[in-house]
Amino acid sequence: MCLLVGAAAAGLVLITAACGRTGSGASPTSPLGSGASGVVLDDDLGGRTLFPSSNWWNEDVSGAPVDANSAAYISFIGSGRTLHPDFGPPPYGIPYVGVSGTQARLPVTFTAYGSESDSGVGGVTGYPIPDQAKTQADYIEGGQAGGGTSGDRHMLIVDRDAFVLFELYATHWNGSTGRWEAGSGAIFDLSKSDRRPDGWTSADAAGLAILPGLVRYDETESGQDIRHAFRVTVRATNGYVWPASHAAGSTSGALPMGARLRLKASKDLSGFPAAEQRLFRAMQMYGLIVADNGSDMYVTGTMDSRWNNGELNPAFAALTAGDFEVIQLGWK
Repeated sequence: MCLLVGAAAAGLVLITAACGRTGSGASPTSPLGSGASGVVLDDDLGGRTLFPSSNWWNEDVSGAPVDANSAAYISFIGSGRTLHPDFGPPPYGIPYVGVSGTQARLPVTFTAYGSESDSGVGGVTGYPIPDQAKTQADYIEGGQAGGGTSGDRHMLIVDRDAFVLFELYATHWNGSTGRWEAGSGAIFDLSKSDRRPDGWTSADAAGLAILPGLVRYDETESGQDIRHAFRVTVRATNGYVWPASHAAGSTSGALPMGARLRLKASKDLSGFPAAEQRLFRAMQMYGLIVADNGSDMYVTGTMDSRWNNGELNPAFAALTAGDFEVIQLGWK
């Protein structure tokens, strides 16, 4: 997991996880939460696509042109740098939760980027934060009940009925004041492709939604092709390009926020397990979108007890930055 830098720390709250499938036959519904109240951790959301097919997360970029400076950007990262799955069983990765439309909206006090945060949606103030998040671990990134006081502490919530995504950064239940606090918050209508205003952050440094770019267990194990890009971090960035809306660095030679890396079509994937082949084919078709500063080539996924690091880690480590190319910056 990585920390947001500067104003990059605003917006949505998704919860990321660390790496691996158990193959244990665990239920495809939430291994962590209970659906009795409509609250489901790692909800498969009925298999619905997050955002329209034309959205940047879901756009096939297998035919997009390579950026003229692709080789230099890869060299900056280090062509031998291996990929790493930044997700896994608790406390690794970013958790997310599905709730029903009747989940109460609770006010959130924004402590850092209030002017770039969404207070509510549809004329209703607040975020549908489940009561379990106050007292149970694994609802907020980092695995601490109530969020704790350090780390990114993303919290990602989907209202299944309204199909709206709520994301928070630096989420914390303040028991002494009896209120939820967050550094920033962003709300996305998942049926539209609205972009944050230029210059605005979200829960992520690039100003993008987090959840649509996570590697999710239900997708990996579905047997179907994964049809979206993944979120990736690099150690330093330089400005931003579309679809990002926010910069969190100005390091010369580094990629901008919103840049997209694509696994080369020539990379032979036949030797990988079937699930990893699906992940890597998605990297060839949809790529990796730079969304935050952190460790180079760390690909973000969900917190889910069914992941098996013993399979994911070696598969990801078999790919290097040199196996990727940077598509033309800002390409639509």
